[in-house]
Amino acid sequence: MDYLLDDIDRQILACLVEDARVSLKVLSGHIGLTSPSTAERLKRLEERGVIQGYGARVNLAALGYSLQALVRVRPLPGLLHKVDKYIQAMPECIESDKVTGEDCFVIRLVVRSIEQLDTLLDGLAEHAQCNTSIVKSSPVKRRLPPM
Repeated sequence: MDYLLDDIDRQILACLVEDARVSLKVLSGHIGLTSPSTAERLKRLEERGVIQGYGARVNLAALGYSLQALVRVRPLPGLLHKVDKYIQAMPECIESDKVTGEDCFVIRLVVRSIEQLDTLLDGLAEHAQCNTSIVKSSPVKRRLPPM
């Protein structure tokens, strides 16, 4: 895979990260290319796997999810695959990473209450040891690294 991006590719990505719904005409104007040239650049970025999709940023609190928790999960012996499947089936888990070290997973849960969090953790506790931290704020939202 070619990781090198030129300045135009970087500009395209920066514009799309800011607003994935930007029209091709506006995007072309921002980067100084014609619409067909910009469309071809987008197509190549997609084909190379640089752009994997387009999406909306959703305010979870507006949906009633007032709490987020980061949970380090250490499956009990022999239960790694069961815990993995359990986490993947949990709709409140919005992110899961398989990690090295003492824990096997770090997951991000969104919940409407501490009681809901307790219920989810009780279900996990049957199969794993958990260490939970409540997210107070997220000063750095998910963002692109330097390109």
